[in-house]
Amino acid sequence: MVSMNTESDAQLAVRAVRAGAAVVRDMYGTSPQRFDKGGGDFATAADLAAEKAILDVLRTARPDDAVTGEESGRTGADGAERRWLVDPLCGTLNYAVNTMVVAVNVALREGASITAAATADPFSDEVFWTDGEYARAYRGDAAGAGEELAPSSGSRLVDVNLDPPFPNAPGFRAVGLLAAPEFAEHFRPRVVSSTLAVAWVAAGRRAAYVTDGRLRDSVHFSAGIALCEAAGCVVTGIHGQPLHTGAEGLVVAADRETHGLLLEVIGGQASGPGASGDASPLR
Repeated sequence: MVSMNTESDAQLAVRAVRAGAAVVRDMYGTSPQRFDKGGGDFATAADLAAEKAILDVLRTARPDDAVTGEESGRTGADGAERRWLVDPLCGTLNYAVNTMVVAVNVALREGASITAAATADPFSDEVFWTDGEYARAYRGDAAGAGEELAPSSGSRLVDVNLDPPFPNAPGFRAVGLLAAPEFAEHFRPRVVSSTLAVAWVAAGRRAAYVTDGRLRDSVHFSAGIALCEAAGCVVTGIHGQPLHTGAEGLVVAADRETHGLLLEVIGGQASGPGASGDASPLR
């Protein structure tokens, strides 16, 4: 079945995250019902409603594409060439305690590459998006392509994901960065606990972001990684290796100097083989 929809995949990703962000914004402060997912993890009614809104947009426009939703799981063929990765509310714990630091993420994987992605901040009404080549942002209902993202290390702010699991411990612990004198000499830590902070690296609001974990096909991280790559950030695994190889994890930095300094601090931790594991969903 061939869709007659002429909307580009990037435009569709933007429309989908805006649909999810509208739900998240409208339900904010209503103390939505929680649904236990085990291991201390939970979803709220807002997660579920936002994901439904996003899936309705995607399935109407691209009915033949496969989808992986954080709450609804995988649909479509396992080996599908085109698969949408949907994170309806990254920062659920923040949201559940009325903290406005969350993100809505949608990314399209075609083959081995992310070719379109968008991240929305429901409370600033800002959308960051990429078509795999350009990375831009706009607010509200602004027409046109939006403002091109420009990474910068000027803030010296580095976001570090401290949520478990820690698959590469004891060889690498993100929390260890915060105690390292070399880190404090060059950077100031932040812990946002939402992948909104990854988009902020692409936008020049953070100098870098660091997390442990397995990130391939991650509904949480795929959109932000695609934004950073398109914006020209330095994006590698935690030891500077190509993404999704070796110990995996993520170091994304605004420039090579920042990236190199972070790798020096990480390299100072005790080396050791890490087990594979998913990165935390940043509750």
